Amino acid sequence: STMNAKTSSAGEEEASGTRNETLGEAKRRQVIRVAYVIAALDLTFLFMQMGLMPYLAKSLGLDSVGFGYLQTIFGVLQLVGGYIFGRFADQFGARAALILSCASGSIFFLLMTLSTNIPLLFLSRLPGVFMHGIPGAQKVITDVTTPSQRAGALGKLGFCFGVGIIAGSAVGGVLSTKFGVYVPTYVGLVGSLINTLIAVIWIPSQTKPKSDHPLTEHSTSQSGSLFSIREILRLMKFPGVTEVFTVKVLAGFPIGLFMIMFSIISMDFFGLEAVESGYLMSYFGVLQMVVQGLVVGKLAGRCSEMTLLRLSVFVFAGVGLGMALMRTVWHYCIIAVPLVFAFSMLATITDSLLTKAVPSSDTGAMLGICASVQPLTRTVGPTIGGLLYKQFGVSSFGYLQLMVNLGLFVYLLKSKIPLEEMKS
Repeated sequence: STMNAKTSSAGEEEASGTRNETLGEAKRRQVIRVAYVIAALDLTFLFMQMGLMPYLAKSLGLDSVGFGYLQTIFGVLQLVGGYIFGRFADQFGARAALILSCASGSIFFLLMTLSTNIPLLFLSRLPGVFMHGIPGAQKVITDVTTPSQRAGALGKLGFCFGVGIIAGSAVGGVLSTKFGVYVPTYVGLVGSLINTLIAVIWIPSQTKPKSDHPLTEHSTSQSGSLFSIREILRLMKFPGVTEVFTVKVLAGFPIGLFMIMFSIISMDFFGLEAVESGYLMSYFGVLQMVVQGLVVGKLAGRCSEMTLLRLSVFVFAGVGLGMALMRTVWHYCIIAVPLVFAFSMLATITDSLLTKAVPSSDTGAMLGICASVQPLTRTVGPTIGGLLYKQFGVSSFGYLQLMVNLGLFVYLLKSKIPLEEMKS
């Protein structure tokens, strides 16, 4: 299979050569820019409603346990939907997938504007199953970039993430305070409809290079269904995929648990008000923009991806030690710098490595599997995180992070992961 992977990766680079001819350089740049715009808007509306949800839920009389269920349901829907969405993108193209995502977002916000009772609020989570703006944009970028450009281009999506956190939190906060809790949902509805239009008008129906299509017949699975476990297992069998994916899941898991508990930790442990928590989120957003926009792309151009993978895991271990020892919110603000660096680097590099390790007709499914890591953490996280926090306190997250990542670092140094290295 290593042989096949080699030929497929060589084919990738060649196919990518024709990629530019299919679309033309200027057009290709424009398509990537449009993908960034769609992702940034999508995330802005998403963070806007995230900040709003606790207040909306409270105003409808939902308690914290009920709110937990609401979050979990959304997590499970996103988890199931991520992979199906990826397969949909492989079969019907990136444009169709982005339109599906934006249209689902519109229905999501429409239902939220109508949520005057608890059952309707729960119902409004349903379209979440197909709301995958980031994987959609990643798929477009994967289709129109060569493997050597990919990490840099995917990294810049993190910049959109920063924009989304800052703009979404700010706009949501201002609108709901000034005009009432439902106003941001109207904005989200109109915005998502505009986003759908942008995808319809500016994303070409054909983002994949011509030469990928003859391959599609034998490289894409035999099963035509959108969800099949056999498919997932088939992708995991490509050289290096299981190893990189395992590192991706494990390295960020303890921090993921910490982030899920963060609203409680910032209240109890740091003693912050809601407004101050908002500022802290914006600080995170700015850090993410700086790191993703300036640092990740530059490093991806200079160092090999395996080196960067080892680096991010090593930095993560250090972050764990810092978290185990931190006492004040200022300590946390300092730790946030290497934390955001390692988080962004790990996400970008693993996504880039994994999309290169599978045939180009399977990149959507692979990105879908990658996108399900976060909802998975969100689904099991509240239970595990709550236990850790109650039993052992905040430092337990740090020690867990330190141990997991030291183990992974040793593993990455010792083992030769059979990946196709492609330096530009």
